[in-house]
Amino acid sequence: MTKLNKLVVATMAAFLFAQASTGLAQAAKGDQGPDWSKYQGYSGKLGYANDKFVLIQPGGTYGGTYIDQLTYQSQVNVAKANGLKVHHYLWYGVGGSSELGVKAVDRYMPRIQSNAPKGSIVALDYEDGASGNVKANTDAVLAGMDRVASYGYTPMYYSYKPFTLAHIDYRRIIQRYPNSLCIAAYPNYSVTPKPNYAVFPSMDGIGIWQFTSTYTAGGLDGNVDLTGITDNGYSKQPSKPVTPPSNNNQVANQDYAQNGTFTTNTTVNVRSGIANNSPVVATYAPGESLNYNHIYIVNGVVKGRYTSYSGQTRYASMGYIPGESFGKRSTISDNHTYTIKNGDSFWSIANMLGINMYSLAAKNGKNINSTIYSGQIILY
Repeated sequence: MTKLNKLVVATMAAFLFAQASTGLAQAAKGDQGPDWSKYQGYSGKLGYANDKFVLIQPGGTYGGTYIDQLTYQSQVNVAKANGLKVHHYLWYGVGGSSELGVKAVDRYMPRIQSNAPKGSIVALDYEDGASGNVKANTDAVLAGMDRVASYGYTPMYYSYKPFTLAHIDYRRIIQRYPNSLCIAAYPNYSVTPKPNYAVFPSMDGIGIWQFTSTYTAGGLDGNVDLTGITDNGYSKQPSKPVTPPSNNNQVANQDYAQNGTFTTNTTVNVRSGIANNSPVVATYAPGESLNYNHIYIVNGVVKGRYTSYSGQTRYASMGYIPGESFGKRSTISDNHTYTIKNGDSFWSIANMLGINMYSLAAKNGKNINSTIYSGQIILY
């Protein structure tokens, strides 16, 4: 992403970070990678041999003036030659104008579509030029993210915490697009090959943390994937909607799935937000495995939409956290339990469940710095 002009130092206390659990759906949790703009030249700048992804900028807009990155195509070629998953970001200097935002996305999506699979990330880099109207700024960001989603890609919002808190209602963003924040916060300008979680920018909904601007000597932005979002477009390709054949014995309009795989009775359209008209992020054909990164999570509840055999669209509130086996469920309890595993912290548990870590701790009569033990059962 465009080099930040500000060093962002978070002021929260240090906390433990749980390592990624095994399984294909979570394969990218903890993966790292750089981002490139024209400052990295025509060949980009590689970070480390174990990097898995890169975010590349094809260009962007400054108040309606477009600046294309001449380095873009060759950087894409270098990234692919080095086996990196290619994701994108756009400089999004639109202020409070939704119209400018939509035009910018429309301008660059054809280039992106020719270089990265559907489902991959397109982040909007909004860190300068905000208007004085928080609602208008947020509307403009959401308009661009909605436009990205309409093309079949994964939208993200990129900035840094102080700017976001001053100019954006970020909770509106994560309500519609959970875990869609890419937030920068650095401890210093020393070479930092691994994230220092003592300076994590404590906010809900962070999917990618840009933890340094000096990933390698000489300067390079370094990012860590906290949720597996960089698998999007690579381990799971959005598919075309499938209309199941008629079956008179099928009981229509049921809200259920089993063992992480939707039954042969339903085609599932996963939406990017709660509203019925929110964009479809992915469509799962009968029998396809569910990739939870495409599911949105509200207060720890996994939700999706599906089309039944009868052709009706149904809203499924399944009430399960990622990784649990799905079974038939018609009601959702206000209280769920979680068994603490070795290395867990309130932050890592809350991030996995999609809830606020302070509320999680308080619900269990603790604060975020309280000691928790493997095998302990907590409520959420």
